[in-house]
Amino acid sequence: MSTVFNFTFVPWFRAVAPYIHKFRHQTFVVGITGEAIAAGKLPSLVQDLALIQSMGVRIVLVHGFRPQVDEQLRAKGHTARFHNGIRVTDAVTLDCAQEAAGQLRFEIEAAFSMGLPNTPMAGATVRVISGNFITARPVGIVDGVDFQHSGVVRKVDVTGIQRALDMGALVLLSPFGFSPTGEAFNLSMEEVATSVAVALRADKLVFVTEVPGIRARPFDPPGDDNPIDTELSLADAERILAAAPPPAQPTDPAFYLQHCVRACKGGVGRSHIIPFAVDGSLLLEIYVHDGIGTMVVDEKLENLREATPDDVGAILQLIEPYERDGTLVKRSRTEIERDIANYTILEHDGVIFGCAALYPYPEARTGELASLTVSPNAQGQGDGERLLKRIEQRARLMGLQTLFVLTTRTMHWFIKRGFTPVSPDWLPEARKRKYNWDRRSQVLVKRLG
Repeated sequence: MSTVFNFTFVPWFRAVAPYIHKFRHQTFVVGITGEAIAAGKLPSLVQDLALIQSMGVRIVLVHGFRPQVDEQLRAKGHTARFHNGIRVTDAVTLDCAQEAAGQLRFEIEAAFSMGLPNTPMAGATVRVISGNFITARPVGIVDGVDFQHSGVVRKVDVTGIQRALDMGALVLLSPFGFSPTGEAFNLSMEEVATSVAVALRADKLVFVTEVPGIRARPFDPPGDDNPIDTELSLADAERILAAAPPPAQPTDPAFYLQHCVRACKGGVGRSHIIPFAVDGSLLLEIYVHDGIGTMVVDEKLENLREATPDDVGAILQLIEPYERDGTLVKRSRTEIERDIANYTILEHDGVIFGCAALYPYPEARTGELASLTVSPNAQGQGDGERLLKRIEQRARLMGLQTLFVLTTRTMHWFIKRGFTPVSPDWLPEARKRKYNWDRRSQVLVKRLG
């Protein structure tokens, strides 16, 4: 085993340890599209899910089957019909859906049963439990369209699912539900996964999809200047939905986002949209700090927002102790009032307990992170990271490529979050002229990808 491998593997494994501890005994609902299975991604996804479960995560897996049903329909010379993004399920389509679901369930259970030596599944024992956990009702007639055997979730058997999870099993759900009269209804994977996540009060809802996530400018073409927004507040996600046309295709920005919003409003802590095209996307999203796709976060209790002039007094009170002990550079009330639009704050029930500022230098495509502060009474809860992520988000929307910070005492905190030390000569000219050589602050830079 090479020395290079040792020096990369050990720090990486130590870096993911906090996430392993954090997610142990939590419940994740994972929705995998039929497109992912059709693209041959099932073996790697199963391996990653088995690994995640081995680290103590309770998993409910919901599979989709859009392309598989379409293939069955083509084989029978039948045309697939959709309205407002929902499949119209006639008798022929229902038969095709049942055949596709049965075949996929067989393939998924077989994949979880693998245990070949020298593979990620070696030694794994994953018990898969399926069942009639979903009660459904018909969609009915909408806009004059009779959806026939298409349905929506009416009730989730929470007790039954919890018992299976308590036994250490992985619960596998197909997008089908049954009425009290024994009728079968074709459901969407997204509807089932969201309903189950809300009913279980799951810690995460993860959609493994054909899209990479939500762009910083969701309605513009993808590109280096329009990257994936790795974290969306619930309020921002709702604003995107309000501006988006009704989704008809899975590639439409609102298609998965509407379900993420519904989940977060229903009590799910985090909802994610990640791409199946990236190998290991589940592991990257769950165990790596910056993730790989888009995460929607409910911030109702702790409001993360841009500051207003009314917040100046609270910001001064928050940063004053750190200015006094030399951690932060002193800023006057006049200076903060002048620059208040640069500040982002965290508040709970009207009490501000965190703040950070972004001073852009557009000519150098960079920005300075300043006054990152969290009240001593609220430290250790990840609020500093939330402020940092919001500042990074604001910087990206301005078209900035890097973010820098000057610090004398907290350099290790920033290094752990992707910043790299550089010489003060790196600073943009306008900032270099204001650099205090007596203070000898370290300059750290992070590239915004």
